[in-house]
Amino acid sequence: MAPIRTKWTRLIRFVAEETSQIHIGQPVDPELDIGIAIANERPVIAHEIIGSPFDPAARLTKHVLSVKVLLSPLSREQIGLARCLGLNYADHAPVAKHIPDYEVELTIVIGKAAKNVPEKDALDYVLGYTAANDVSFRFHQMNVSQWDFSKGFDNTTPIGPCLVAASAIPDPQALSLKTIVNDQVLQTEQQRKFLLQVVQLDRLFYTSHSDQIFSVKQTIAFLSQGTTLQPGTIILTGTPKGVGFFRKPPVYLKHGDAVQVWIGSGIGTLVNPVIEEGYLPCQPICKRKRRWELPGIAS
Repeated sequence: MAPIRTKWTRLIRFVAEETSQIHIGQPVDPELDIGIAIANERPVIAHEIIGSPFDPAARLTKHVLSVKVLLSPLSREQIGLARCLGLNYADHAPVAKHIPDYEVELTIVIGKAAKNVPEKDALDYVLGYTAANDVSFRFHQMNVSQWDFSKGFDNTTPIGPCLVAASAIPDPQALSLKTIVNDQVLQTEQQRKFLLQVVQLDRLFYTSHSDQIFSVKQTIAFLSQGTTLQPGTIILTGTPKGVGFFRKPPVYLKHGDAVQVWIGSGIGTLVNPVIEEGYLPCQPICKRKRRWELPGIAS
């Protein structure tokens, strides 16, 4: 089975200033962290992509559009199934009500039907990779045997900002991940005894996917046993240590918090404010002006 080869490298989905319609495109600046740029109200322009993200023949044009509203790289209709891994990092295995928590996770997007896939061929079925914040409600998670309910609340688990083509990330185990809440770095890997690879940028250590218990290849091979993973299936591959539930003292998300999850190799920063259900989006988050940045990361 040949790997998926796309004409694009980084895909975003957005409402364009010029048309007020939804388009997909590739950012003109290959180094730009799209999430940070949008959060800081910096202009973002993209070459329009004609066709579906799942069609390798989709054409990357020279037509430039300006991003008015950044959307998730895939629509809800395009995501047929979501699979999530828990306790998939050697340094994040077990342990008030509600207790919303953050989790940075590399997210696999399946690009063609996959069933009974051998591990050696697994990456051939990957369209691309993006980031997710697998927002988890720990009270509900810890009081039942099945975790799906606690991770499926409305308007949680955002993905984005970019979908990076699989061909641009030949080794997904080498990616680095990071979470920042209210300007505080909360998910990084500093206990090197578990790491096979350590990435150091400006004295900050970032979790590497080489720390995963089950690799991306193993995950796809396992989940495709007797089950067809259709194009549009997304797989969240687990989170490293540093989640709020296990911190001392614990750190839980609350209304008004500012959350950034970052993954390298062009995926960039997924930026989301925390809005408690029942609040209007402009109360009080829109009233405070903040600059979003990632310490020690250029893109």
